[in-house]
Amino acid sequence: MTTAAAAASGEVTGGEVAGAALTGDGLHREYGRGTAAVRALRGVSVAFAPGTFTAVMGPSGSGKTTLLHCLAGMDRPTRGTVRWGGTEVSRLPERRLAQLRRTRVGFVFQAFNLMPAMTVAQNVELPGRLAGARPDGAQVREALARVGLSGRERHRPGQLSGGQQQRVAIARALVARPAVLFADEPTGALDRATGRDVLDLLRSGVDLDGRTCVMVTHDPVAAGYADRVLLLADGLLVDELDRPTAAQVGERLSRLGG
Repeated sequence: MTTAAAAASGEVTGGEVAGAALTGDGLHREYGRGTAAVRALRGVSVAFAPGTFTAVMGPSGSGKTTLLHCLAGMDRPTRGTVRWGGTEVSRLPERRLAQLRRTRVGFVFQAFNLMPAMTVAQNVELPGRLAGARPDGAQVREALARVGLSGRERHRPGQLSGGQQQRVAIARALVARPAVLFADEPTGALDRATGRDVLDLLRSGVDLDGRTCVMVTHDPVAAGYADRVLLLADGLLVDELDRPTAAQVGERLSRLGG
């Protein structure tokens, strides 16, 4: 089956995302109707090359989180298309989209979203279990080792610090070796030193594994880890910075009222 035919039918094959670019074309997202409608995105077009780290920034209400959710397949654009490689995910049936999310992309959020009654290893295994896959203990241990948590497999989230819990969340996102990692304010609940450790992990996944990372952040220091910063305002893409310093990001963001 060709990629186009697979997308049209909702079939997903393993090679469609790995090593592929991520694109959003003409993305609009409206909530509500009529005069009360909120236009969160107004025709945003973006592309992310494999093996790159992009930070998305903007003032509160600029549409940055909505953009991330549309790109990540967690929300559907009102108009426009999202493609992971050759697959147009914005048109996939929900069941197939959920399958693709669980097996081909990773998610890291400010709220760690760990299950408190489960062990660290069980939390890392959870996306695979939901996808119907048999947990691979060696792969789980490898993912935890990558984030510096070897030997913590049987701990529960409540026995870990906030930084360690975020590391578990990153291991959970990486265990399936996704080509694309989405991060929404991944350091927002952490102190600065711990946040730097998390950002180093995200950066190394790009540099060493060729992963594509898209991160929403309000922090210019965090954005300074990225190859590129996209700035949104009022649902529009208004600026783009390549390999900026934290100071450059902060100055540009201040002009937008962020």
